[in-house]
Amino acid sequence: QVQLVESGGGLVQAGGSLRLSCAVSGLTFSTYAMGWFRQAPGKEREFVAAISRSGGSTYYADSVKGRCTISRDNAKNTVYLQMNSLKPEDTAIYYCATSRSSLLLNKAGYDSWGQGTQVTVSS
Repeated sequence: QVQLVESGGGLVQAGGSLRLSCAVSGLTFSTYAMGWFRQAPGKEREFVAAISRSGGSTYYADSVKGRCTISRDNAKNTVYLQMNSLKPEDTAIYYCATSRSSLLLNKAGYDSWGQGTQVTVSS
C-alpha cells in the first residue's frame, strides 16, 4: 500500500513561514521524483514544486519561485516544502505526489497522491 501523509499546514499571517512535510511509505522512495501541488477553492490543482530522485534538480512555479524551497531526505522517505514570505494567495490545500515521469510540471505525470494539508494565509 502506497501511503503519502502531508503535515505542517496551518494558519499563518502574511509574511510568515511554514514547512510542509510528506512522509512516503509502500514504495522505494529514492526511485521516484516528488512534487507539491496546491488547490485553492474554485480553482484547479496547480503545480508548485518538484524535485528529482536524487534531489539534484528542482523546479518551481513562477508564483512561488524565490519564496519556496523543495528538498528531500531519502533516508527518511520524506519530502519537504519550505515556504517563506507567504501571501494570502498561497492559501490552498497542499498535496504531495510521486512521479515516475520525466515531465514533472503537470499533475498528469504523477502516480500517487496524499490527502493534503491546509495552508491558510491571513492578511
